Amino acid sequence: MMFFLGWMTVAIFIPVFAPSLPVLAFGEAFCGISWGVFQTLSTTYASEVVPTILRPYVTAYVCMCWGAGILLSSGVVRAVAGLEGDMGWWLPFVLQWIWPLPLFIGAYYSPESPWNSVRRNKVEEARISLMRLYQDMPEREHRVEQTLACIKYTTEMEKSETANASFLECFKGTNLRRTEINCVVWSAQILCGNAILSYSVVFLQAAGFSELQAFNINISLSACYVVGGIICWFLFPHVGRATIYMSGLTFMLFCLITIGGLAWGPGKDAQLAIGIILVISTLCNMISIGPTCYPIVAETPSGRLRYKTITIGRFVYNLTRIFSNSVTPRMLSSTSWNWGAKAAFYYAGTNMLCNIWCWFRLPETKDRTFGEIDLLFTHRVPARKFKSTHVDQFAHGGDYLSKGEVEHKENAV
Repeated sequence: MMFFLGWMTVAIFIPVFAPSLPVLAFGEAFCGISWGVFQTLSTTYASEVVPTILRPYVTAYVCMCWGAGILLSSGVVRAVAGLEGDMGWWLPFVLQWIWPLPLFIGAYYSPESPWNSVRRNKVEEARISLMRLYQDMPEREHRVEQTLACIKYTTEMEKSETANASFLECFKGTNLRRTEINCVVWSAQILCGNAILSYSVVFLQAAGFSELQAFNINISLSACYVVGGIICWFLFPHVGRATIYMSGLTFMLFCLITIGGLAWGPGKDAQLAIGIILVISTLCNMISIGPTCYPIVAETPSGRLRYKTITIGRFVYNLTRIFSNSVTPRMLSSTSWNWGAKAAFYYAGTNMLCNIWCWFRLPETKDRTFGEIDLLFTHRVPARKFKSTHVDQFAHGGDYLSKGEVEHKENAV
């Protein structure tokens, strides 16, 4: 993290002083290397430094931080929209230099992931990190030793399945299923209709809004990222990850169909309705799909392949983003396909496909430890039975029983 924050500081020089568009594009790509590290490393780190009960909140907070950054950048873009000359595009790039130094200091003082330390056979480093993470807890030393023993046990159990822990292992055995979940859950963030939200300014202009009106509404849309994440926090203790995710997809589907239907309604009323539904669908997205994605992708991989699986999933996400960035502007542009608001129908179709996949393939990992999740995948438990299956990760051979078998066993006793 610290290395690539330094990389970012240097990379920003290229777009700031770019003399031409090709150099500007090269500078953006150079910055993209560090952005790729940040977006994969942050989720993995967040899932490994907190107890199971706090994992969904901290991983979802990663999404809220994305939203806060998008909100801030939307405000900057709106502020420079009226500037003449090069200052309008130059100033936003310059302002990026504000962030690397304070983030570098924060990374320097942050504890190392104890899971990562154990995987690298640095048990004492893991113990020191846990002592820092548990510093305000009663019986700290006992809790640290308990947690460390659990991490070592889970890591040893995973070693038997993924001895070499190479990228190829992500596509073998039960890890293939985990990689599939990671890839689709990441990609569905775009295919659910979020691609239109990302082009909200262009979309609103295609729907008939003026440029400044579109920028103003875009700020409201960006604010939904933060507000929605906070609301999602209150849902996590009561509702499962898969339920929240699929409910968000379903609501977004109806919003997209409505937006597409309003494309045939000319006049200011239809434009206003599209703007309102766009804000509502963004809020829904950031209450459900956006933040819930992060605990899912952090919890489903095996510990020894977590970094690699999340990296593969995020790579597929970026490929999907490249595709959507290629076709969505053409859908919306009056000089190309000129679909306008009808483009919502296309993403309604991709949204439905994602929802169908989720019903059959997306497991429920709420309140599960990493060891329990490993056993459920090892025993190839169907996605719809993840929630009701009882697991004893410390039993010899990793025993597991269905909910009905547990009740029968308890009644017999």
